[in-house]
Amino acid sequence: MIKQVFVLIATGLISFCAMAQSYPVKPVRIVVPFAAGGPADIYARFLGQRLQQPFAQPFVIENRPGAGSIIGTDSVAKSASDGYTLLLMSNTHTINESLIVKKPFVLMKDFAPVAPVNSSELLLVVHPSLPATSVKQLVALIKANATGLNYASSGNGTPYHLAAELFKSLAGAKMTHVPHKGSADARTSVMSGQVEVMFDAITTMAPIARAGRVRALGSTGRTRSAVLPDVPTVAEAGVPGYEATIWLGVMAPANTPRTIIDRLNSEITRVISRADVRKAWNSQGAEPIIMGATDFEKYLLADIAKWEKVVRVSGARVDN
Repeated sequence: MIKQVFVLIATGLISFCAMAQSYPVKPVRIVVPFAAGGPADIYARFLGQRLQQPFAQPFVIENRPGAGSIIGTDSVAKSASDGYTLLLMSNTHTINESLIVKKPFVLMKDFAPVAPVNSSELLLVVHPSLPATSVKQLVALIKANATGLNYASSGNGTPYHLAAELFKSLAGAKMTHVPHKGSADARTSVMSGQVEVMFDAITTMAPIARAGRVRALGSTGRTRSAVLPDVPTVAEAGVPGYEATIWLGVMAPANTPRTIIDRLNSEITRVISRADVRKAWNSQGAEPIIMGATDFEKYLLADIAKWEKVVRVSGARVDN
């Protein structure tokens, strides 16, 4: 009996290893739990296109937005741990660990970190009709308005949401959150003047600011962005200590074979390490993040702790 059990286990292990070594033998799906048109969608498609050649299989992008990324993320958590369903995630996920308590998954329990992709600053913008041409003027305008102003975001729990909440906390300014179904919808609201203020990824908002459809008041990095060098940081423009970024990464369902994770990490790293990719991304305001799977896990744990403090200090709440 013991011998039979041993044979079954050994056979299973051999089959398991063979599956990992032959991966992939069919198309791989990358679920983006955000609406089309935002940075996560754009960079997921960029990455998917460039992974098809080394893996000799299509990498299909599937947008499954909703509930602040919860719907699409949960679908990946419940997928098979075979490397054929991946998650394109952002610091929305590390934020949600403390912002949304009642979730159907726990990020570091139900997922295996694969690789980071890139990071970028945000841009604080207002509709051109708003009588504020600087961060200090914006804060003064908000404080002078009895009901405050409205700010748009791509949804509850997103980095754009928390970036504004952090701004409110540090500036002592009152603003009302107007969540949207995605970055594109939020952007449209600000460009049309329906909502006055927004924090958005500099990679997508900079061209809109240059075109004069919104007014850029500050970037959110430690130093000025090379993309918009004439725009001061929010910290230097009147809110000391302010800093916020957005980053993207890839995760797989928990218990995905390590050989698959390492292969994915290796190929993703190869793509984003290319000189032409770095140059193109830098011109957009994005910076590749090069990191092994183990270091990415440490990065995620640190980011969860960081945003837990921001959520606590800002008092941000999301009912779910």
